[in-house]
Amino acid sequence: MDEGNHIVADFISNTKYQKLPSEVQYQAKRCFLDILGATIAGTTTPVGHLIDSYAVDQHNGNESTILMTNHKASIVGATLANAFAANALDVDDGYRLIKGHPGANIFPAALAIAEKQGKRGEELLEALVIGYEVAIRAGLILHDTYSSYHGSGSWGALGAAAAATKLLSLGRDEIHYALGIAEYHAPIAPMMRCIDSPSMVKDGIGWGSMVGVSAALMAQKGFTGIDSLLVNPEHKNLIVGLGHRFEILNLYFKPYPCCRWAQPAVDGVLAIVHQHHIKPHEIKRIKVHTFRAATRMTIVKPRNTEEAQYSIAYPVGATIIDGEFGLKQILGDRFEDENILELADKVEIIFSDKLDNEFPERCLCEVEIFTDVNQRFRSGIMTAKGDPDIPLSDKEFERKFRHLAGSVLNAKKVQNLIEIVWHLEELKDVRYFTKGLH
Repeated sequence: MDEGNHIVADFISNTKYQKLPSEVQYQAKRCFLDILGATIAGTTTPVGHLIDSYAVDQHNGNESTILMTNHKASIVGATLANAFAANALDVDDGYRLIKGHPGANIFPAALAIAEKQGKRGEELLEALVIGYEVAIRAGLILHDTYSSYHGSGSWGALGAAAAATKLLSLGRDEIHYALGIAEYHAPIAPMMRCIDSPSMVKDGIGWGSMVGVSAALMAQKGFTGIDSLLVNPEHKNLIVGLGHRFEILNLYFKPYPCCRWAQPAVDGVLAIVHQHHIKPHEIKRIKVHTFRAATRMTIVKPRNTEEAQYSIAYPVGATIIDGEFGLKQILGDRFEDENILELADKVEIIFSDKLDNEFPERCLCEVEIFTDVNQRFRSGIMTAKGDPDIPLSDKEFERKFRHLAGSVLNAKKVQNLIEIVWHLEELKDVRYFTKGLH
């Protein structure tokens, strides 16, 4: 086996929650709370309902829970359903340099196996950290290897596989094969085509997570796989840092349920409108200066949740009218509002070479609002809140979780979940946790 395989396999096998740095332990629980909230709320979306029905029909079983339903399915089926739900609202975590979402790939796979195996909360957190570290490195390598922009499932499958192999206690060879199987079968999702034509396929996350957990289960039975890109000598510098340099600490977390590329514009219009007390009827036009990829997000009148997520104009218009951008604005209640659509129609998206030079390291924009009395107000350069340099506080994490999970559960249950997550390492059996999420 190649040295790179030894490094990856040893990292997966030897990682123990209690030996992780305290800041990594803490971040793992923040990640868990964030992706759990996204998944709970995601089950209420059209894609959440559809994938639940599909998983029950086609992946029948009684091994793992499809969250917030009365249904169970096979490990593979529950992973598929929960992964689609986790990314359904586009409010899940991300990592800037890979332009995608690791958590929604890893959490469903780890949770499904941990439930089936009756693992401790500490073991689930171990697997989560392992999944993030492998997925992020796989994403960096994949983006460096291929010229086209592939969705998160293309590299997230390796993170899901890594987390699954940890929970299954696989050996070195099995880990090696699982990662190779996951990469070989992962969805090569052409991401910009989904920006141009938004649909429920999105980042390929549902399929990526399912492929990852399937790969681990196949390797457990003796199925062999190729050498994954993780062992490419050209990228050894990324692999040798495993267990020493924790990329989970460099994630971003989203305050709003829409594409990350639109979020600085939401903050930009909020800043201008609040500071200058501008009324919607006073606005003549809005200019959003942004990087090239974001200029592809041109939908003004969304017909569904996916089109609303991959738009800049709609979130801007809805934020000005409603003073917020949350579940109400993304789940269809506001798609036909004439006041929102009138403002969205006034949004002009302008390419900025300066801001493009900062992408993907930074996600920036600048907003200008022009009033009917020829006043111009500028936001200044806006960066996306929730990045490592503008982190969300614990209170903001909890507020976000209450907003998301509170759309399904009562306040007492929501608070109970928050307390469980902050002390997840003390949980004796993950099945106690999932039992409350039927």
